Amino acid sequence: MVSFDETFRRQLHELFVWRRDVRRFRHDPLPSGAMEWLIEIACLSPSVGLSQPWRFIIIEDKARRSAVVEDFKTCNADALHSYSSERGAQYTTLKLAGLEEAPGHLAVFADKASDLGHGLGRATMPETIEYSVAAAICCMWLAARAEGIGLGWVSILNPDRIHEILEVPESWKFIGYLCVGYPQLEFDRPELERANWEHRRTSKEFTIRR
Repeated sequence: MVSFDETFRRQLHELFVWRRDVRRFRHDPLPSGAMEWLIEIACLSPSVGLSQPWRFIIIEDKARRSAVVEDFKTCNADALHSYSSERGAQYTTLKLAGLEEAPGHLAVFADKASDLGHGLGRATMPETIEYSVAAAICCMWLAARAEGIGLGWVSILNPDRIHEILEVPESWKFIGYLCVGYPQLEFDRPELERANWEHRRTSKEFTIRR
């Protein structure tokens, strides 16, 4: 049986503390095979019924990348209009994606039509397919941080447009678009907290006992 000592547990906690959603990347290229290695780590994640519903697309084509950037700009402009003038002014100061700087682009989907796992655990909660993919991304996120690699999850995108740009099956549900690369700087506090957009609460505020 594998055991983990106090030193490892302390370092693991530090890894959780220093994991960040990165938006500011250096232009340095990633090592050869880095993206594939991160995907291998993600595939170690648990999945409902061992369905392994994750589907990864490494985007290298410049035209497709440019199309994603344009979609982000459109969606970001639409999001701005949903805020009041004061909050909107603050929104315009936020850097919400590193699409143009990050050397690595990775789109992640959930294959809802896959018969892997034979439907186990999905009858009452079919959304566990998507949850499984989100868990895989979190595993990848921590592994990347341990290697000094930053990962940024871009959600200000139109899922239908991303399907068109990447030409994926209709049964695949878009979960996230990830920017991958080396961060310009590292912080132990979220960028949105440092920008006074929101602040992180303690676990007591989200815990209920029955």
